Amino acid sequence: MKPNRRKFLQSLAIGTGAVAIGLPAFSKEAGAEAESSYRYSEAAPKFNMCGYAAPKIDKVRIGIIGLGMRGPGAVGRMSFIEGVEIKALCDKLPERATAAQKFLTEKGLPKATEYSGENGWKEMIDKEDLDLVYICTPWHLHTPMAVYAMEHGKHAATEVPAALTIEDCWKLVETSEKTRKHCMMLENCCYDFFEMLTLNMARQGMFGELIHAEGAYIHDLLGLNFNKKGYESMWRLKENIDFNGNLYPTHGLGPIAQCMNINRGDKMDYLVSVSTNDFMMGDEAKERAKKDAFYNEFVGRNYRGNMNTTTIRTSKGKTLMLQHDVTSPRPYSRIHLLSGTKGFASKWPDPERITFGEEWLKEDEMKKLYDKYTPELIKHVGDIAKKVGGHGGMDFMMDWRLIDCLRNGLPLDQDVYDAAAWSCIVPLSKKSVSKRSSSVDIPDFTRGGWTANKPVSLTLEGGGNTTVRSMK
Repeated sequence: MKPNRRKFLQSLAIGTGAVAIGLPAFSKEAGAEAESSYRYSEAAPKFNMCGYAAPKIDKVRIGIIGLGMRGPGAVGRMSFIEGVEIKALCDKLPERATAAQKFLTEKGLPKATEYSGENGWKEMIDKEDLDLVYICTPWHLHTPMAVYAMEHGKHAATEVPAALTIEDCWKLVETSEKTRKHCMMLENCCYDFFEMLTLNMARQGMFGELIHAEGAYIHDLLGLNFNKKGYESMWRLKENIDFNGNLYPTHGLGPIAQCMNINRGDKMDYLVSVSTNDFMMGDEAKERAKKDAFYNEFVGRNYRGNMNTTTIRTSKGKTLMLQHDVTSPRPYSRIHLLSGTKGFASKWPDPERITFGEEWLKEDEMKKLYDKYTPELIKHVGDIAKKVGGHGGMDFMMDWRLIDCLRNGLPLDQDVYDAAAWSCIVPLSKKSVSKRSSSVDIPDFTRGGWTANKPVSLTLEGGGNTTVRSMK
């Protein structure tokens, strides 16, 4: 039976793999989202960060904050990149900063200065001559750390999401514009090999006019969220309490937003979000509390629903669909789906599939597409990235590209407007769910700049000269 677009769109795309972002060692008590009181400027920005090329930095001096689950991998990857000096390592727990030194000593690199404690990150930013602060902490710390870094003359790169409130989204935007310092959200899924292939194909008009796209974060994290040895002070479990919406939208949204030129020719206009009830987290807390009093505080709490589905309409009348489920027992999926007037692409479930009609392209035809449309970045560093690792290589490509752009004074692939727009789905989805799935407007963080902003460059023009240390 011939597969067709309608049947595929009616199904739920699922697949295999694993991505876990933003897993560091600081903690907080989760709080409810309040209406924003931040007074941002209604006028067009005095400086547009989209396409901004900061002055060249020959050797990028980095301080890394958060060395729990995610941070050590960043230290390891950055230690492979020439033109990088890891000057400082910071974590609330001092032993974690010490442990991360091994990535430097194994390569014969100088040890970094260690910082620890609740305010060690501020001390690091105040004392160290840094060009870039790389943030791998719990979600609620991303904005204050990035803002503080930019205010003290450093570029900021933060794990996802970059912000949890609309107020914090605007703080990031206005601080970046004011200081002219980059604020990049480290959305590694934008550097997945298939996502980048389809982005280049979309730019070349292979799918015609893109009409609809889908993305997701479906990942069974129930056991990890309740694991006492998982997230420091159970911070990620606490984020699931008193919040019903999409907690983690950017893995699915980032790649499709780039394909649809969001903030660069179109913008997200409004959304509608709906969540199921919680059918598992409350029961899990009860069962664990029967055997371990540690879990008593999590019994009877108001947990988010298993599945959240958020639909977004753009100013040009296109739609995006996002899903979030990190509780249900199902295979990992990010649902990368693009539907245009001339073609269709999807991944999750595997295999990667593309069609320009009613039948999927055959293997040899897919190979021809890869040969022709694989972006220059992947051809240049993709094989090395696979060897270094980090979710199949996309983590390393992200880090290498960030450093290469900073060293050569090139605009970044993701700017502060992307960080804000992709992150704002967190609070806005909650707001919609709380209002019986009413539509909610999405702020234009570019304040009109989207009409003239240019799409991200997919070439290495002006760069590509950053080398990689031997892997022996």
